[in-house]
Amino acid sequence: MTGPTDLPVVDTVDVREGPEVAHGLLSVLPLLGEWHGEGVLAGAGDSGDRRFGQWVRFAHDGRDFLAYESRTWLIGDDGRVEGPALRESGFWRPRGEDDVELLVAGADGLLELYVGRARTTTSWELTSDVVARTPDAPETTRAVRLYGIVEGALMYAVDRAGADTALRPTMSARLERLR
Repeated sequence: MTGPTDLPVVDTVDVREGPEVAHGLLSVLPLLGEWHGEGVLAGAGDSGDRRFGQWVRFAHDGRDFLAYESRTWLIGDDGRVEGPALRESGFWRPRGEDDVELLVAGADGLLELYVGRARTTTSWELTSDVVARTPDAPETTRAVRLYGIVEGALMYAVDRAGADTALRPTMSARLERLR
């Protein structure tokens, strides 16, 4: 099948089309859209850092949450795409004026529930409340995510800790708005 799939309930990445934006989304509304750019996966031990490309989508369907989807791909030293990398999806759930929850399920076997706050009108800091993982998922016991929109770009950093390791940088990126 080619082309878009028509569903009976519309979601959108644009405040000018689709359902009316729920009032509860105001604290995360700057995230709404599609974003694309590059970042760095931090190497652990002897493995070095790796460049990656990323596409992220934040959409709404008129209710008080944003649906989140992220796809990444590895980029070699020569700039060529080497294949798919991390993939995750979830929901940003504003709670009150500044509080926010983030639920993230990763294809690598991590399931993370974050709680946090808007630091400003365009930045958010979230700390893991629950981390669950499959037996072959990366060992993760704690995580922190920082997101911010700086000069129109979405920038973020993810730090993670394992049972025997302190919180350390895992990945970060700078993404430009596509729409």
